Amino acid sequence: MPKKEIPILLGEWWDRNPMDVQKLALFTGAAPNVSDAYTINGQPGDLYRCSSKETIRFPVESGETILLRVINSAMNQELFFGVANHKLTVVGVDASYTKPFTTSVIMIGPGQTTNVLLKADQPPGRYYMAAHAYNTANAPFDNTTTTAILEYKSAPCNAKKGKSSTPIFPQLPGFNDTATATAYTAQVKSPTQVKVPTVIDHNLFFTVGLGLNNCSIPNSPRCQGPNGTRFAASINNVSFVFPRTNSLMQAYYQGQPGVFTTDFPPVPPVQFDYTGNVSRGLWQPSKGTKLYKLKYGSTIQLVFQDTSIVTVEDHPMHLHGYDFYVVGMGFGNFNPSRDTATFNLINPPRRNTIGTPPGGWVAIRFVAANPGIWLLHCHIDAHLSWGLAMAFLVENGVGKLQTVQPPPLDLPRC
Repeated sequence: MPKKEIPILLGEWWDRNPMDVQKLALFTGAAPNVSDAYTINGQPGDLYRCSSKETIRFPVESGETILLRVINSAMNQELFFGVANHKLTVVGVDASYTKPFTTSVIMIGPGQTTNVLLKADQPPGRYYMAAHAYNTANAPFDNTTTTAILEYKSAPCNAKKGKSSTPIFPQLPGFNDTATATAYTAQVKSPTQVKVPTVIDHNLFFTVGLGLNNCSIPNSPRCQGPNGTRFAASINNVSFVFPRTNSLMQAYYQGQPGVFTTDFPPVPPVQFDYTGNVSRGLWQPSKGTKLYKLKYGSTIQLVFQDTSIVTVEDHPMHLHGYDFYVVGMGFGNFNPSRDTATFNLINPPRRNTIGTPPGGWVAIRFVAANPGIWLLHCHIDAHLSWGLAMAFLVENGVGKLQTVQPPPLDLPRC
């Protein structure tokens, strides 16, 4: 039982308004500028210029157990996180309990949360908490490290200088250490046996990844992507376009035509070697506001397949309105006749955000028991803006508890 809880909010910092960074990228069609720093609870820490005075410090008593609620609120970057000389016992992810396991480092993607227990069982002193990038794409990234300090209240001071001793630094994996990230993710499981859907109504296969749109005027101010193109992203070659005139929910329940269609493809329109050399003719996705319709209570298996278009990458995929069970993952192209046999249908972890292994696949299962329209998207903010999203339309069931309730009569209008 922890004596106290500490929220650890990991973030990114730009030396300008982040919305301006995003707007510039959308205007030019190029990738957004990488961040200038990472932060822990809003502060960059000792390793950046002019920020050491505000470095976050967490005082602890020797022997006490602390619950760290670690949240990756970064816009575009997955992160490794650790605490020098201290083991972390993972007990929860994405608001669901997990079977406890001990690790020296966690990997956490944007939108994910991880609860860890830390016991202050080291010699009284000062220890850095630190986070830096886990980067899987062949693209520039912020290769800096943010720090905070775990400070034992009984730590001795340096008598000569009248200052505390220099904190000990943790050993974090290299930015491209996919083996460590994969091994960590594989350890996350539910604490007991869970009820995973075994009879599947919808067997979906979604390719996720980047693309490039050709420009009518190459190398113009609005065409600054690779080789005179604009960056795009898609699921099953459909780059999602957000509605501009009305919300999807309003359009559906008010019967307004022309806002969306329900013909989102359950499998890629064209099959290809997803993680090999992809023909340039498949790099440009089509644009559309396409939904996939599900009956209330139907069961879904969804395999996310990363592609090597532009670059392979770990895409943290997030589904609104649902938790799901992560039943399997692997590298290369998903092979149902081979890979389905390895699925964990006993105690898979329950999550709401899961990353695709770079150049690999991940499989989830859930029951469509929450009516409404729910966005599925990559939690890397730039990828969402480029169209790496779709939405499920879950129809009403029977009775009030299985039906979307209308907005109250006094709901303020926009």
